[in-house]
Amino acid sequence: MKAITILGSTGSIGTQTLDIVSQYPDRLRVVGLAAGSNITLLAQQIRQFHPEIVGIDAAEKLTQLEDAIADIQPQPIIVAGPQGAVDVAGYGNAETVVTGIVGCAGLLPTIAAIKAGKHIALANKETLIAGAPVVLPLVETHKVRLLPADSEHSAIFQCLQGVPKAGLRRILLTASGGSFRDLPVEKLESVTVADALKHPNWSMGQKITIDSATLMNKGLEVIEAHYLFGVDYDQIEIVIHPQSIIHSLIELQDTSVLAQLGWPDMRLPLLYALSYPERIPTNWEKLDLVKAGDLTFREPDHQKYPCMQLAYAAGRAGGCMPAVLNAANEQAVALFLAEKIRFLDIPKCIETVCDRFTPQNQSSPNLDDILAADRWARQAATEALLTLAR
Repeated sequence: MKAITILGSTGSIGTQTLDIVSQYPDRLRVVGLAAGSNITLLAQQIRQFHPEIVGIDAAEKLTQLEDAIADIQPQPIIVAGPQGAVDVAGYGNAETVVTGIVGCAGLLPTIAAIKAGKHIALANKETLIAGAPVVLPLVETHKVRLLPADSEHSAIFQCLQGVPKAGLRRILLTASGGSFRDLPVEKLESVTVADALKHPNWSMGQKITIDSATLMNKGLEVIEAHYLFGVDYDQIEIVIHPQSIIHSLIELQDTSVLAQLGWPDMRLPLLYALSYPERIPTNWEKLDLVKAGDLTFREPDHQKYPCMQLAYAAGRAGGCMPAVLNAANEQAVALFLAEKIRFLDIPKCIETVCDRFTPQNQSSPNLDDILAADRWARQAATEALLTLAR
């Protein structure tokens, strides 16, 4: 039985991971849970899965959580505040930590888990995008596995099994096109938050759904693929695939192309990351190619989706620039979700912040450099967005 810890247990990734645990109670058990502020759901998860340690980011709700689980025996250790997720990540005998915390907030807990010798099921792309110069050396030093748990990078990872290192020529990242894939670019000026959150294929959290609508999620995945698989940015391409049946592809040196297919279901890459290198039988719906119907592809529209090119540019710049890009995007998306800016202000803000950034220690940034760049970019993004809002 594999012991696991889940960071972001009440979010989309966390709840789907716990759904897998409930289906395989003889294979998986929960050591730790860390959540944000959803006390009701977290208390239900504690009752069902009996973790040894629990973290709640919203420290002001600590007493409320304690009251909600007062009758549970044995009582878990409860830690609160931002440090809580860090404590949970490094705790006990969990073999694998699922990093489902949204945004750069997942960086420090992921580092804590790696230093504690735990394998990482990486469902938080921003952690590696912002922190790769620090995270990757730690992975090597502590000899842990960094296994992708999102659909695209899991697909690439699965296709690469058995491929010689020199055999890879190109990575093809598929993108659904998001909520506005069939909307003319001139109509994006008036779209609402509610419109952007209507993803046609996937059930995801709000932040990643907006990233899908801007295609920043695909730009971030390009940077992540560069770090995960050690390929140059010129070898990573994006293709729009509206059906989301092919989750990504690789081209080999002889022009052979390998792809991983399946229904849009985040549980599949999560299960593979938890069970690797095994293949666990499931009773989930099998892929029926006749039912899936036509599989179509088209080139992404860079006028409609400027965030992609911003991500490529930040990735090529390297150093702290991906952290700046990521932080600016997080701030812009948060203000869009709060209905304080327009949808088209998101890429304008990111470009403004990246243009203003003056990098320090760009060739080999340390953790302090990355965190400082993240803080600077959030402040710069807020200032830029206030200007745009006026």
